[in-house]
Amino acid sequence: MEYARLGNSGLKVSRACLGTMNFGPPGGVGVGSCDEAEARRIVDAFTGSGHNFIDTADAYTGGQSEHIIGRAIKGQRETVVLATKAFLPQGSGANERGLSRVHLTRALEASLRRLGTDYIDLYQCHQWDPDTPIEETMATLDGFVRSGKVRYIGCSNFTATQIVEAQWAAARVGGTPFISLQPQYSLLVRSIEEEILPACERHGLGTLVWSPLGGGILTGRYARGTAPETYSRVGRLLASSSPLARAWAQDLLAERNLYIADEVAEIATALGSTSVAVALAWVRQRRGVTSVAIGPRTVNQLTGNLVGFTLDLPAEAVARLDDASSAAPRH
Repeated sequence: MEYARLGNSGLKVSRACLGTMNFGPPGGVGVGSCDEAEARRIVDAFTGSGHNFIDTADAYTGGQSEHIIGRAIKGQRETVVLATKAFLPQGSGANERGLSRVHLTRALEASLRRLGTDYIDLYQCHQWDPDTPIEETMATLDGFVRSGKVRYIGCSNFTATQIVEAQWAAARVGGTPFISLQPQYSLLVRSIEEEILPACERHGLGTLVWSPLGGGILTGRYARGTAPETYSRVGRLLASSSPLARAWAQDLLAERNLYIADEVAEIATALGSTSVAVALAWVRQRRGVTSVAIGPRTVNQLTGNLVGFTLDLPAEAVARLDDASSAAPRH
């Protein structure tokens, strides 16, 4: 089993991270659809194969993801690197969201209760909060570390500028710096390569990348001229009552994305592998990537995903994928 240090820390995590947005019934952020029995089988199969990194958030499926994870890792808590996140609304009150001292303190205590643990290995800011001074956030997180309730801290969806601001703020308040960033990264979305990955390397952050399969497009299940299955992620988005969700689905089905998916499929066939494994292997092999979050809804999906963490793409395959997915040159 391959492990890597997470950023400028001694914490060792598996290259695969189990993302749990889909654990539980629909609610909050996440589409749900993975019941507790199957979720626990997934967790047992994941940890049973030597992987140790599990990520959730207080907003996933209305908090049910944390409940399920807490019950699933009971008895193996000391061998699991447990990560969760806070920021998103937990109620309708003015102070029930964000990265203020008030909200983060309440959110941490609630996550600890749901997870059934007295400490969290990696506590992350789910996104930047423009309404809270970053010094307040970093001082609050430092207090969590000093209390023993949190071991390390990280962030998610921060820009390069925000990463630098946070690390500087931690230094100003004499507090604990971030050791990780959770950004979106795949063959379809490579924007972090320009500024975010260099900022992470310069300021001591490892990366836990999400959506490595491009919202499912890179699995090869979506074909031109064929309507997506109603139960698929894109199918559910297209049927959503939210205009934003429908627009996101249409963006996912853009011609550029389908072309890249075709290239992935051709390489997979040539290698005797699968599109899923090839897409995950490409992300895993990128410079600056510490761990890759996968979000299986079944044990079979997990098994297929994990192949991507043992597949080594030949140089010519990497070059072909790089060319197919590269952005237009910028001045």
